Amino acid sequence: MRLLFLLLWRNNFTIVFFLLQGLSFYLLIENNKYQNATVLNATNAVVTKTTEGVSYVREYIHLRENNQFLADENARLRAQLREASYQSDTNHTQINDTLTKQQYTFITAKVINNSVNRRNNYITLNKGKLQGVRPEMGVITSNGIAGIVKQVSDHYCTVMSLLHKDSRISAKIKSNNFFGSLVWDGSDPRFASLNEIDKTVPVKIGDTIVTTSFSSIFPADILIGVVSSKELRKGSNFHDIRVKLTTRFDNLTYVYIVDNLMKNEQRLLEEQSNTQD
Repeated sequence: MRLLFLLLWRNNFTIVFFLLQGLSFYLLIENNKYQNATVLNATNAVVTKTTEGVSYVREYIHLRENNQFLADENARLRAQLREASYQSDTNHTQINDTLTKQQYTFITAKVINNSVNRRNNYITLNKGKLQGVRPEMGVITSNGIAGIVKQVSDHYCTVMSLLHKDSRISAKIKSNNFFGSLVWDGSDPRFASLNEIDKTVPVKIGDTIVTTSFSSIFPADILIGVVSSKELRKGSNFHDIRVKLTTRFDNLTYVYIVDNLMKNEQRLLEEQSNTQD
């Protein structure tokens, strides 16, 4: 302790100088808006970079490369599934000619921002125009659907999450093919509602809900969830069906952006038909 006091006493002028210098900088920054803003911006930049670095180290110490490899491999495998092909069966007399043409491809993307507790939730992905992403592309996970691409920049895109008040997904009961609209009621991110299913349609707890073939955004039969509850209110012509989603929106990491290679052809034909009407 004595040596510590001697050391402080011998360097008291230096210590006082640095204390006064620090106080001067503090008063300068605190009482001048320009210096305050400059230091605050620099501090925020350092904190942001430090936080990003810690996050990357914590998340990908040993698994980052492996996760990316697995995600890319899953995208390639999805592109080989039957659901990713356009089935054209041509029967001419007694000759059955079946042609299979690729209709869907998948782009692997990482979730860099996400929300689940708002009325209108969005997801930000690290892929954009330079990677072939365009608005109105579907986004799916290994467990189900996630949303639809809305805005795109060169390197990023934002996705209107299924957990959004304007989200409407064409969905059907897999066991009987009766379809309706899947919407989110804004309460629990684990559940959504399947509307417009007529009261005469048989619905069971545990029925699987999948996408239909009516949308040019998602392939048919992509898993959405299972029926967790159903109710037929008095005087209503439709079931109240609650669906437990298979996608966990609170831990999304990697997703797949769906590119329908025949979307423009389908939409052009439908627009021409609507114009003729």
